[in-house]
Amino acid sequence: MTAPVKIGFVLLSSAQNPIPSTRISVLNMFPFLRAAQFDPHIVFEPNQNTETPEVSGLATKLRAEGFRIVFFQKVHGASVITLAHELHAAGIKTVFGVCDVVEPAMVEATDATITVTNYLKSLHPNELQSRIATVHDGIERPELHKTDWGLHSGSLAHPLRAVLVTSIELDRLPVLVNPPSWLQVTIIGRYPVANQRLQRLRQARWQLAGQAGWPEQLNYLRFLVNPRIRRLAWNAGGVYDAMEQADIGIIPIETDTDKGAVEGWKVKSENRLTLMMAMGLPVIATPIPAYEPVVRQGQNGFLARNKSEWLRYLSALRDPTLRRSIGEQARKTALPAYSMERQAEKLIATLRGLACQAGN
Repeated sequence: MTAPVKIGFVLLSSAQNPIPSTRISVLNMFPFLRAAQFDPHIVFEPNQNTETPEVSGLATKLRAEGFRIVFFQKVHGASVITLAHELHAAGIKTVFGVCDVVEPAMVEATDATITVTNYLKSLHPNELQSRIATVHDGIERPELHKTDWGLHSGSLAHPLRAVLVTSIELDRLPVLVNPPSWLQVTIIGRYPVANQRLQRLRQARWQLAGQAGWPEQLNYLRFLVNPRIRRLAWNAGGVYDAMEQADIGIIPIETDTDKGAVEGWKVKSENRLTLMMAMGLPVIATPIPAYEPVVRQGQNGFLARNKSEWLRYLSALRDPTLRRSIGEQARKTALPAYSMERQAEKLIATLRGLACQAGN
């Protein structure tokens, strides 16, 4: 029987408290790697999240312990590039996994690069394209999904519920600003939990102080007291409960820097979109490059380019029959193409190619 291929992972965050990209692109893949005759190990994890760790001296240890492949999860910088060169000299293959930045120096220093979207791959120089493969974020809880899309169309007294999932602490509702009177929006993000009132107050004061001027401060205060906007702390179970209870999924993204667009919005993955689609939610999203190949307009979701389109598509989804139809089609689209199994197959194909090279 052939011995498993030993592969080491240099992580961006700790395995005990992983950020989403570490969990999705690395830790979730371990069972699939083991089933495919790989032997995955974490060979470096930082105490605090860092993209530029100090990893000097690691090459000797990895060579002595028989590693054949090393995977760099979004880490880069002088120390990492030096390690990649040392591993190359020792005959150990290297992979650079990246989700939202372009780092040509790392692509050149490693044997293969994996991006989470085809768009991110396309941003790299043409001469590096042959070294890059795309492995999307895999859907983590495919067994969870909606079975009831409701029968009502929303009103002031009985509003429809929209959910927005984010990895940051939003200080406004992008694009829409204020939900329609018949819609309540729940934002799940980097907020303190509801019973941490002192922490929530401190966070609100910091956010208020960080606004550019008094008009922005006034808008933030309106956001805080808006009765149709709830802000909840993200947690692994709660996010699925909120999506199951919601009628509509929304992903409004500010693309105008004058209105607070976040740097790097164009290179975000389709993870938030496929997360909601796999739940069977009818989703409206701002079009970004990763979303456009997934959404078939009006069939499995909507892409809204401005506020008027947002309001029009939200109004259309007041129809419960349309919500159900689009939600069911969304799930049928997302599950086969973005399952963890499908993404693991792509990752394993790249790793097997490298393992064959390392064995020659």
